[in-house]
Amino acid sequence: MEYRAEHDSMGEVRVPADRYWGAQTQRSHENFLIGVGIETMPREITHAFGILKKAAARANHALKPDKMTDRKLAAIEEACDEVMEGKLDEHFPLVVWQTGSGTQSNMNANEVIANRANEILGGRLCHPNDDINMSQSSNDTFPTAMHISAAIALRDRLIPAAKGLIEVFAKLESENQDAVKCGRTHLQDAVPLSFSQEISGWRSSLEKDIELIERTLEPLQTLALGGTAVGTGLNAPQGFAEKAAREVSEISGVPFLTAPNKFHALTSKDELVFAHGAVKAMACDMLKIANDVRMLASGPRDGLGEITIPANEPGSSIMPGKVNPTQCEQVTMVAVQVMGNDTAISFAASQGNFELNVFMPVMAYNFLQSVRLLSESIVSFTVKCAQGIKANREKMHYNLYNSLMLVTALNPYIGYEKAAKTSNKAYRENISLKEACVRLGYLSEEEFDKVFHPEEMC
Repeated sequence: MEYRAEHDSMGEVRVPADRYWGAQTQRSHENFLIGVGIETMPREITHAFGILKKAAARANHALKPDKMTDRKLAAIEEACDEVMEGKLDEHFPLVVWQTGSGTQSNMNANEVIANRANEILGGRLCHPNDDINMSQSSNDTFPTAMHISAAIALRDRLIPAAKGLIEVFAKLESENQDAVKCGRTHLQDAVPLSFSQEISGWRSSLEKDIELIERTLEPLQTLALGGTAVGTGLNAPQGFAEKAAREVSEISGVPFLTAPNKFHALTSKDELVFAHGAVKAMACDMLKIANDVRMLASGPRDGLGEITIPANEPGSSIMPGKVNPTQCEQVTMVAVQVMGNDTAISFAASQGNFELNVFMPVMAYNFLQSVRLLSESIVSFTVKCAQGIKANREKMHYNLYNSLMLVTALNPYIGYEKAAKTSNKAYRENISLKEACVRLGYLSEEEFDKVFHPEEMC
């Protein structure tokens, strides 16, 4: 491999000749051999740096045109576009487990954009610190990248994924309005409901989750950019924060504003905690839905068996013909991971000291992993499972009429205590509710048939 010499304030460093990064990136690449190639800084963060560096360059061009010239701006914008589009991903090798402020990832972006811009310009006109990092600090750029990437990920990935599943559930509702089944509470038989009503609970849960996530977007759409090192805005021109936020909005298509208090923006991560809480809420609902589906589909002969789900692959290496609810299982595992990530994010957010929180990379990593995993999990569950759910109406009817809790329909006619005695007798003697009620002398067969209509109980 060929190398070139790069230098920073600590001296000269050898850097691979075919990479755009510079000395500070190389030092981090060598000093943090932790999760290399596996736990790389999320690409969403890398691409968000492209957005914010382009926005910062535009703001500097408007406010400091003597330093950010037309020529520099054009080259920087082109380089930033390539970062945003993922064309330069291989030039961002740094891992999550680095400095807690994300300084090295900020410098990675500065160096890559500077060197690519210089290549476009045909000379070394752009400096990583003096030009690409102009009016900025790692302390305000990394939290800005976190908010940009989080807001875009929620808007473009998780919300659309959930809406896709909602559409499938709505279709299943309309198809199953006349399918009446046994309800269940405490994992015990309860009064009837229609299958469409049960599905409506799943659908409504996801609709509420989207509503909660959307409420978190406004706080996320505030940016620390302009606070520089400690929140005072040192070395940033007047109006930079506001101008940069407007430019980020234009570039990303998300309406961002400058954070009203930069001291809060640098040290507190409550917006990310709040947003991930809503993501966790959706994960909790998805775990519940997946468990409902796999239990309703349990069997196929010795379980509930009230629905069938697609058979996607063999389920056992020893039991021929066995098929498992694997899509439900992946959902439940992803949900557990999201809940674990929430704990990590919560603890990390509590560790702000004085003017900075230095747990930001792990927060970004966990947040974006949660959104990515949950989005992909929901899409997979929708396509490979939910779309193929079919009601087993015969089994639903059998289970419904075998349920002792149908005795609740008799309460208005014979009272709670007599109804309880009817249920207990039917259970002890393994007879029907009708037989038990008639034998106890509470109702005649004709009277029982007149008032006992399970399908009307829902």
